[in-house]
Parts: sequence; structure tokens; C-alpha cells
Amino acid sequence: MSMEADVAHWRTWIGRKETRTEALDPEAARRFAAAIGEDLDVEAAPPSLMHWAFFLPVPTADGIGPDGHSKRGGFQPPITLARRMFAAAEMQFLAPLRLGQEAQCDAVIADVKHRAGKSGDLIFVEVDRKITQDGAEKVRERQTIVYRDAGEPAAPIEDKAIAPAAGEEGWRPSTVDLFRFSAATFNSHRIHYDLPYAQEEEFYPGLVVHGPFIAAKLFGYARRCAGKPLSAFSFRALAPAFAGPALRLAPGEGGRGVAALRADGAVAMRAEFAL
Repeated sequence: MSMEADVAHWRTWIGRKETRTEALDPEAARRFAAAIGEDLDVEAAPPSLMHWAFFLPVPTADGIGPDGHSKRGGFQPPITLARRMFAAAEMQFLAPLRLGQEAQCDAVIADVKHRAGKSGDLIFVEVDRKITQDGAEKVRERQTIVYRDAGEPAAPIEDKAIAPAAGEEGWRPSTVDLFRFSAATFNSHRIHYDLPYAQEEEFYPGLVVHGPFIAAKLFGYARRCAGKPLSAFSFRALAPAFAGPALRLAPGEGGRGVAALRADGAVAMRAEFAL
């Protein structure tokens, strides 16, 4: 099939829905808080982006693909491009989630887009999620998942030993950090823990730091900078980050932005927030 025909087929997934209901386990939230390095008293201080600790995909052992992700198809369209990543999200926090009580997550495939980039074809799948509790909407989120061809090998990061400036925070993600975040989010994508696979199959120089991990760290940094809860948060991943080299969490532009900067000065992720 041509790419146009493939895209037309994948777009038939637009409007497909999935609903999950579960009790919001405080211990799941506590493991998530531990993984991102925040206060374990989650009842008093909910961790950054706590809703990501819940409604996790749970593929069966025979439902996992060679990359460690769920096999293609099902709720998500069966896109055949080799690589996939959580590239961006926009969130609104309408009211606090209450731990220990049941909540519902409704997800729908909002759009499937094709673009031809420098590295080849790109497919963007946009998923709208809504979390409700006691009949009230608590969180709205649009996630963007990107699929792409294998592309060229990613270059190693040159560690320029840039010290955090005033107002910035340093963070050096380790292999253990990546493993704990994978465990807390039930993410078995092999680029985060299987170094031979990451290097030989997906052509990265090291283990890749999860985009959601960086986003959670940026959310926490933004909240500390603001000194109050955030009502909205959005992020976009721009370059991969790897276990080992330090990252700097830094203010962005306009007073409502933050960024994760790699050890070579490149921007790994930009984010914006509202109070």
C-alpha cells in the first residue's frame, strides 16, 4: 500500500474510544512520587502529573511487540513506521483528584496526521483524555504520539559541563532512575533499560530518558518557581536526552515557560504553564 492509502486507513481510527475505571491507589501515586524524586506524602502533596500513575496500559505477555511496547493496533491505529514516542501534551487541571476513590478515564483518537519531515515520514496521533471523578471533570489532556522511520543514528551528547545558573536546577538521570520510572508507569519500551537494544536497534548512544519523566520534572520545577498550583501545563519534546549526562531545568521565555537543557546546551524539552 502507498503511504496515502496507509494514512487513509489509519485515519479510520479517528473517533475510536476507550474507557477505563479504577480506584486511584495511593501506593501507585507514592511509587510515582518516588520515581520522580518528590514527597512521598502523596495524600498531602500530590506529585507532579500524578494522573500519569493511573489508567496505565496493561498488555498481556503475548501482546508485547519487539520494542517492548504493546503490539500495534487495538485502540491505537496499527501504524507500521518503526519508531514511536510520546512527543507532546496539553493539560488542564480543573480540580484535584482524590486518592482512594474511583475515577474514570475516557480516551478518544482525535486526529491522525501525516507529515514528510527531514528524516522521512511522520505520523502524529492525537489522543484526547478526560478524567472524571464523582461526576466532575478533573483533568483534560491531549497527548501527541509520533511515529517515524528509523532515521539516522542519534549523535552522542558532548558534555560541556555547564553549571546551573541562578534560578536553574541540575538533574542527572541515572539508569536506576530510568528503571524506577519505567516500573512506576509500567512502561516496557526497551530504549529505557536495554542498552544493547537502544544502541543496536534504535541507534541511540545510550539509554533514553522518558519524555514523560522530563515533563514531570519540568512540572515540579515550574510549580516551585511559581510557588502555587498550576492550572495548565503543556510540553513538547525537541531532542532526546540520555542517562548519565546532566540536564538543567531552566526558566523559559515570557515568565510562563520552562525548559530542560542538555549537557551540550541543546533544548531537550520546552514547556509552558498557567496558574
